[in-house]
Amino acid sequence: MSAEQDLSHVVPSSPRQRAQVRFPQGELYKASAGTPLEDFVKAALPDHATSIVAALAGGELRELSWPVTRDVEVIPLSMATGDGMRIYRRSLCFLLIVAAKELFPKARIFVDHSLTLGGLFCRVTHREPFSEGELAQLEERMREIVAADEPITRQELPLDQAVELFRGQGEENKVRLLSYYQGGSIPIYTLRGVHDHFYGYMVPSTRYLRHFALRPYPPGFILRFPIRYKPSALPPFRDFPKLAAVFREYGRWMEAMKIENAGALNQAVASGRVREVVLIAEALQERGIADIAEDIASQSDQVRLVLIAGPSSSGKTTFAKRLAIQLLANSIRPLALSLDDYFLDREDTPRDESGEYDFEALEAVDLELFNRQLRELMAGREVTLPRYNFTAGRRQRGPILSIDPQHIILVEGIHGLNPNLVTRIPEERIYRIYVSALTQLNLDSHNRIPTTDTRLLRRMVRDARERTTSAQETISCWERVVHGEFQNIFPYQENADVMFNSALVYELAVMRPLAEPLLRQIDPGSVEHVEARRLLAFLGWFLPCGAELVPGNSILREFIGGSILKDFRLWEAL
Repeated sequence: MSAEQDLSHVVPSSPRQRAQVRFPQGELYKASAGTPLEDFVKAALPDHATSIVAALAGGELRELSWPVTRDVEVIPLSMATGDGMRIYRRSLCFLLIVAAKELFPKARIFVDHSLTLGGLFCRVTHREPFSEGELAQLEERMREIVAADEPITRQELPLDQAVELFRGQGEENKVRLLSYYQGGSIPIYTLRGVHDHFYGYMVPSTRYLRHFALRPYPPGFILRFPIRYKPSALPPFRDFPKLAAVFREYGRWMEAMKIENAGALNQAVASGRVREVVLIAEALQERGIADIAEDIASQSDQVRLVLIAGPSSSGKTTFAKRLAIQLLANSIRPLALSLDDYFLDREDTPRDESGEYDFEALEAVDLELFNRQLRELMAGREVTLPRYNFTAGRRQRGPILSIDPQHIILVEGIHGLNPNLVTRIPEERIYRIYVSALTQLNLDSHNRIPTTDTRLLRRMVRDARERTTSAQETISCWERVVHGEFQNIFPYQENADVMFNSALVYELAVMRPLAEPLLRQIDPGSVEHVEARRLLAFLGWFLPCGAELVPGNSILREFIGGSILKDFRLWEAL
């Protein structure tokens, strides 16, 4: 800087007294520094005051209780966003826990797992399950607390004090989890004198929690809430008994391994017992695949077509190969067909509401050709299979083949459970399998791990390794992927003859050292960076475990690499 430069325009200042907020349409609002973000939202969007549950402020996710001390650009987040719905559900769980504590002081609420289309399955411990009458009382008390507009406050508590707090409350699962926590303090939320820790943000008061219901679902109950695509009302209730049974089975597996939550998994990693956990988890999955193969074999005089479906990154490819091996062990010859090869030519593909090609729509598949060739193969006739050239956007000629009665056709694709996929084949000839990573390992009794987070981490690690796709790109397209699953997969999952849970109780310990470097590369200030920070904080609860313990045929190898099944081709089974 030149010595002659005039700096008279730079003068000492005092702390700022006012702060200004700019909303997406350019509206400006100002108030005293320290005013909660909630007040700005109420002033700017009075008609949406309770549907906005958080905001991006300066590119960072903020609670509405966040004090605004500087000028900042704000993007309100409603329940129709991923972060917004997570905040709503989390706050609703706290409301449930507080109401239960007031009505039934000895009861302990366990938020167990999600149920498709707007529900969390919960259990009560330290007493008998709630009766229908008690659930009605509990729901009424929750609504009373909502009507009272009680504040939900947050404070940072030193780790040692938090441990003592939860030890005094008899919550040993939280004490064990915190014993491996690396931070110096943790956030504690308080509602009507009840203190708890939650992984993630909350709404500022109970008046935001208007949409919910409790429903008996032995041996527990369901906490119902809206889905993000229709956030203003509860969806019609749909029972998913097969899905619930899979979660119960997984719970029994976790009990057998003595891994009830993340704290127990960390303890296994720290003590060196994780090798045993890996071996048992993999053995249980192998037994599940073998049982499915034996069930198919027992119906081999009828079943000729096996349809495999499930959401993204569930491990369907590895599952199909391991199933094929088990079928071979049962003297059944599998033939794999790819539903993708039956795509219509690009110009005939339907478009979505934004005008983009909708490759996930059932109508993107040439159903007539697919059904005709299935029937011809089952009749023992020779067919010329198609091969889809994704670069050219057209089908091309594939191999010519036929099969005999000892063969069974395996088809993997997102529409496998949709009854409109195969309309000209008798039901007794079809066996449907739903595959998904149905995580039931929770952080503690009140903080569940969403199954979508596990699948997102799997996809991120695989995309970076196999497709040189950045974590930022994977996250940016994930919303579209999940939306397609809600449309094309989840509504049909109960059509499955059997469900297979591809989640592995130890996998987040293995994923942490692989996913963290990818997440840290995401550009600060981007929308994806907000999600990256959330996932990094989530992974921070797990002690890392080396991938060398993962068997070569594990479903997890499909994502982390090193699978011995990578080059296994079902054509070889012909």
